[in-house]
Amino acid sequence: MDLKQLGWNSFFEAHFNETARQGSIAARVICEQRQLYTIRTQFGELGARVSGKLIHTASSRADFPAVGDWVAVIPRPEERKATVHAILPRRTKFCRKVASARTEEQVVAANVDTVFLVSGLGSNFNLRRIERYLTLAWDSGATPVILLNKADLCPDIELSVADVESVAPGVPVHAISALERIGLGKITDHLGEGQTGAVLGSSGVGKSTLINSLVGREILETGAVRSVDGKGRHVTSTRELVMIPSGGMMIDTPGMRELQLWAEEESLQGSFTDIEGLAETCRFRDCSHETEPGCAIREAIERGEIDEGRYRSYLKLQKEIMLLSMRKEQRARLKETRFKDIAKWFKQRKKLDPKRWD
Repeated sequence: MDLKQLGWNSFFEAHFNETARQGSIAARVICEQRQLYTIRTQFGELGARVSGKLIHTASSRADFPAVGDWVAVIPRPEERKATVHAILPRRTKFCRKVASARTEEQVVAANVDTVFLVSGLGSNFNLRRIERYLTLAWDSGATPVILLNKADLCPDIELSVADVESVAPGVPVHAISALERIGLGKITDHLGEGQTGAVLGSSGVGKSTLINSLVGREILETGAVRSVDGKGRHVTSTRELVMIPSGGMMIDTPGMRELQLWAEEESLQGSFTDIEGLAETCRFRDCSHETEPGCAIREAIERGEIDEGRYRSYLKLQKEIMLLSMRKEQRARLKETRFKDIAKWFKQRKKLDPKRWD
């Protein structure tokens, strides 16, 4: 396969020439499962592991390859295997905080051009969840598109689309039905040759069904959704990049029951342009938007121009991002302190026995 069909361009070529070792070739990660990778190369698909040096220098999970990454590898075509020794810089990356108490970044998908945020038009439909996904989408650097799936089961599609458009200003919103293959052309319009999309959403919204419909055959397992609450179970357990016959690629991701933010405060500007814009017109620059006179946001809420729930969602996400920023700073300070302690220990040992440490 021509690497350009996989998204290879001058950006990656320049960085490959800077970092590649002799005998290495470029490859794209198309599947990842517990640090075992499937990559696509000029020799076809190969199984891959990262080199010992890459493991040694990695400081977090984000330093390991993710689906969509371009990597430099030493191939062993006769074994259908390869060793990854470098990850090329990512143009975009969709990240979240790992689902634990640790303050650590997890890269869900890399080098994505368009993020398709999928929401089911059923009992699981939630505007606040869409705002949360949208915040991470803007932070990724990719272009967000919202897909409202299961439109064939929705009694009032126009109202649902209008509700989503009200919380996602400027973002394309498409009502589709992956099962009935309705509206798929609206998706492929965003996926030209070499373009990469990623579908993101909670369990049961129909992400795998959507990709199966785009490909035209069953390549991903799909699962049933509980009729009681509209929730589905995790069927996709790995991240995988698949080729779309009409052009481009799509990355399927596991459903996320817990989407912990990993974003900067600037990403709220894309998700909440209405609230951010009003905040600049408040009488007081340090307005807390609670009781101060001349608060443009409170006045807009009273006039019914901004939904109270949307504003509370904004405050919640803002608080989470600020807390995350504090934790990042704390982790950086601890890391710096640990490095200084090691340097101090080394200096003392060298002073006691200079010949040994020269």
